[in-house]
Amino acid sequence: MAGQAPERGPWQAPVISASSATFKAADPVTRLRQFRGRVAYLLSRPLTPYLLIVGSALLLLVLGLSMVFSSSQILAVRWGLPATFFVGKQFIAVLMGLVGLVLFALMPVKLLRMLVYPVVLGVTAALVLVAIPGIGKEVGGNRNWLDLGLLQLQPSEFAKLALALWAADLLARKQRTHMLDQWKHLLVPLVPGTLLLMLLIMLGGDMGTTMILIAMLFGLLWTVGAPLRLFAAVLGIAVVACTALVITVPHRMDRLACIGVTKPDPNVNCFQALHGLYAFAAGGPFGSGIGAGVEKWGQLPEAHTDFIFAATGEELGLVGTLSVLGLFAALGYAGIRVASGTKDPFVRYAAGAVTTWIMAQAMVNLGSALGLLPIAGVPLPLFSYGGSAMLSALCAVGVLLCFARSSPEARAALAARSKNSRFRSVLNRVLPGRTTGRGAARPKRRER
Repeated sequence: MAGQAPERGPWQAPVISASSATFKAADPVTRLRQFRGRVAYLLSRPLTPYLLIVGSALLLLVLGLSMVFSSSQILAVRWGLPATFFVGKQFIAVLMGLVGLVLFALMPVKLLRMLVYPVVLGVTAALVLVAIPGIGKEVGGNRNWLDLGLLQLQPSEFAKLALALWAADLLARKQRTHMLDQWKHLLVPLVPGTLLLMLLIMLGGDMGTTMILIAMLFGLLWTVGAPLRLFAAVLGIAVVACTALVITVPHRMDRLACIGVTKPDPNVNCFQALHGLYAFAAGGPFGSGIGAGVEKWGQLPEAHTDFIFAATGEELGLVGTLSVLGLFAALGYAGIRVASGTKDPFVRYAAGAVTTWIMAQAMVNLGSALGLLPIAGVPLPLFSYGGSAMLSALCAVGVLLCFARSSPEARAALAARSKNSRFRSVLNRVLPGRTTGRGAARPKRRER
C-alpha cells in the first residue's frame, strides 16, 4: 500500500547506531552483522578508494622515513657522515615525489594519455644512455644509473611507470577498434615492447626490476582477459627465460640456495638472509623500540634499503610488520577498486598495471626479507631508502589518485566535501560579506 515502508528482507538486519542503547543491548550475532554492514557501507562509498590511497601512502611514507633514519644512522656515522645523511636525502626525494604525486593526481585523464609516448620515449632514451659504457654509472655490480651531478637517477625505476601507461593506452585503443579478440593483436606490440625494456634493463644486470616488469605484463594480460592457453604459453616462455638468466650467473644461483635457510652453511654464503631472520626473531611481539635494534650495527647488510622490513621487525616487532602489511593491503585493495569500478578501458588497464607493480614489488621485497624468495635487490615501495624508487612510486600513487577521482561519483563527492568543508564555513563566518562561489555578488551596503 502507498505510504507504507517496504518490508525488510530476512537477510537484512535493522540499521542500528553503534552508540545507541539498542546496539549495546543486541546479541553478539546482531552486533557482528551491524559491524559488517557498517564496514560494507564505508567500503562502498565512492571516495573510499581515494581516501585509502592517500591514507595508506602517507602512513607508509612517515613510517618509512622513521625506519630509514633508525636503520641508516650507524652506517652514516661509520662512513664519517652526519647521522641524518641518508634520511635527509630520502626526505628530499619524498618532497620531490610529492610534487609529482600532486601533479599527476590533479591531471585530467586525457592529458595523461597525451603524455604517454613522451614518457616512454624519454625513459627508453635514458635506458640506452645507461647501457653505453662510460655514461652509465655502476653501483653494487649493476650499471643502471645516470649521474646528473646533484642527482643520480635510475631510469629502470621509471620504466615501470612508462610500461603501465603505454600498455594501457595501447590496449585501450585496440579495444575501441575490437582488435583484442585476435591473439596476435593482444600480444603485438605489447610483448615485444616489454621485452625491449627488459633487455635494456638486463644490460645493466638489474634482474629484480626485470621480474617486476614480467609481473606487470602478466597483470595486464589477466586484466584484459587473455585466454588461459595464451596466458599459460607466455608464462612458460617467461619461466624458461628466467631460468636461463639465473643459471648462467653464479651469484643468482647462490641466492636461490638461500631460500628457507635457518642456520649457517659453510658451502653457501647466506649471511644477509640469516641475519634478516635473526632480526625478526629478536623483535618479538612489540620489538625493541625505534633506534634500539642491534642488527643494523653491522650484522645486517642493506638494513635501510633491501632489508628495511627486517629492521622494522626487530624494532617494531610483529605489530609493526603487520601494520606495514595492512597498509600495503589497503593500497592494493584501493587500486583494485579503482580498476574494477571504471568504464574507461585506459583507466582500468593502467590502474591494474600500477597496482600489480606496487604489490608485486612489495611481495618480492618482503619475501626476500623473510627468506621465502631469493634476494632480488628491489626496494620496498614508499618505504625503503632510494630516491629514484621513491620518485617513481609516488608518481604511480599520483596516477592512481588521478583515476580514483576521475569517476563522476567521486567528482561529485569531492565537490560536496569541498562545499561543506570546515575551512569554508569558518571563512564565511569570519568574512560574512564575502562568498566563496564564483560569480556571486556582494550584498549591498545599507545607507545610514
